[in-house]
Amino acid sequence: MLELTMLTVPDCPNEAVLRERLVHALTDHPEAQITTHVIDNQADAARWGMHGSPTLLINGVDVFAAPNTPASVSCRLYRDESGPTGGAPSVVALREALRHAVDTPIPAALAQAAGRAGLGRVAPVEGGLRAVHQRVLRAFVETGQPPAQKDLDQAAAPYGSSGSEVMAQLHAADFLRLDHSGVIVAAYPFSPTPTLHRVQISGGPEVYSMCAIDALGIAAMIGRDVTIHATEPGTGQAITVTVSAQGDQVEWKPGSAVVFYGQQEDAACCETCPPESSADTSVPSVAADVCCGYINFFTDAAAAQAWSTSHPQVAGQMLAQRQAWEIGVHIFGPLLRPFD
Repeated sequence: MLELTMLTVPDCPNEAVLRERLVHALTDHPEAQITTHVIDNQADAARWGMHGSPTLLINGVDVFAAPNTPASVSCRLYRDESGPTGGAPSVVALREALRHAVDTPIPAALAQAAGRAGLGRVAPVEGGLRAVHQRVLRAFVETGQPPAQKDLDQAAAPYGSSGSEVMAQLHAADFLRLDHSGVIVAAYPFSPTPTLHRVQISGGPEVYSMCAIDALGIAAMIGRDVTIHATEPGTGQAITVTVSAQGDQVEWKPGSAVVFYGQQEDAACCETCPPESSADTSVPSVAADVCCGYINFFTDAAAAQAWSTSHPQVAGQMLAQRQAWEIGVHIFGPLLRPFD
């Protein structure tokens, strides 16, 4: 499924140009879904990833942005394949970008677990689910720790509910995980306890992520630079990944590093979460149970293959650097976007 998001300033003169060209570029993709958001301030431009108007996100990624392009509410110019600039990508460029997105889809296994069986991780607005979920995520961004109960109650109150009631619903749908006493054990992408993925937020706290994909999506979610300090399973080798606020620049050390995405269907073998965390869920599989412990950074493909061979009970695949980053952006980039 192609998800296209148009980001424009109010009354953008080139919005109609982009729409017209998309009509031609999407003739082979009738299933594509297009949404539009009007951005009128710099903070929202940074949060949404708008690099001038109009910006087109394909599955959450601005594939036309050059490295280090800052967020902006200005007019945007595109250079087509013949050289001249214009207010929107050419039909040829759009078709090529769409073809690439189709040829490198999000792996089905990720959609089944890390992406809530393809349902995504953006909680519904109804019943205060998104308000409380965002309150949880912002607490980790600001303090590195879960929020206090009074903060959850405050977020839930306008919806006629309590924080505990909404948190139970978020748990049941695998937006986050609670133990039997109601304590947060997972708030994707964050972990309240140490994992192999330590993330330093620029100007903020150090946090832990549930897995490698989660770590790669944090910068896009919060609009700030992050540095990921990861440990290779089995060997203890260090991997460092620096992700810019807009995601336009991702630096991997060593340069040969890869991500292995693994998934184990038997939740009883979960390495990171208590067995009871799988109870009362309304989704087919719980990420914390079946995959979070098996989505990791490796120094190179050979190291990932060696780990996979020694763990035959874990099915999985290797992801190239850009593919892993794109998946993280797709899943976690939208989580803290404003809503009405």
